[in-house]
Amino acid sequence: MPKKTILSPQDIRRVLVRIAHEIIEHNKTTQHLILVGIHTRGVPLAKRLAINIEKFSEFKIPVGALDISPHRDDLSSLNLRPIVHHTDIPVDINSKTLILVDDVLYTGRSVRAAMDALIDLGRPQSIQLAVLIDRGHREMPIRPDYVGKNIPSSKHEEIQVKLAESDGIDEVAIISITKTKPLKSELRKVSHFKGGHYGSSK
Repeated sequence: MPKKTILSPQDIRRVLVRIAHEIIEHNKTTQHLILVGIHTRGVPLAKRLAINIEKFSEFKIPVGALDISPHRDDLSSLNLRPIVHHTDIPVDINSKTLILVDDVLYTGRSVRAAMDALIDLGRPQSIQLAVLIDRGHREMPIRPDYVGKNIPSSKHEEIQVKLAESDGIDEVAIISITKTKPLKSELRKVSHFKGGHYGSSK
């Protein structure tokens, strides 16, 4: 499986700084914002963005973690049982601007599930979306507000995201595979993988 590194640790750091600036510029004030990371790797990304935003705006943004597994629509087709994570949003989301944060945007189904999960918790004023990688191939009418990097890819390629908090290293790579069995990425959000996260079923 040939592997090509797309983002280095320095690249990821620069991308998150840029997205933080874009969030500040897009929103007239940061005091109504809540960052909500989608388990698993969206959570550390949200925390890093919050740190950057605080540096540039001198305002601390609340950060929450969202479990979308009860709202996924693809578990039965994949014949999988979800790994249940803990949803923890430390403040009231009503009338607030929520920024969903995830590592890879693909089909859009994970984001749809995330929005359903948020609506179950309250009525936000608006929901924005920030992703580290947008690889295309959308199946839902979903478009991110903030994108770290657009990576055109084949459906027979996988985008592997590693973060220091979960994998010990920051790296984004694209991997070419031969489709002889279901992609590991189809297990995304419902399984954990040693050596990296394959973000390809979103």
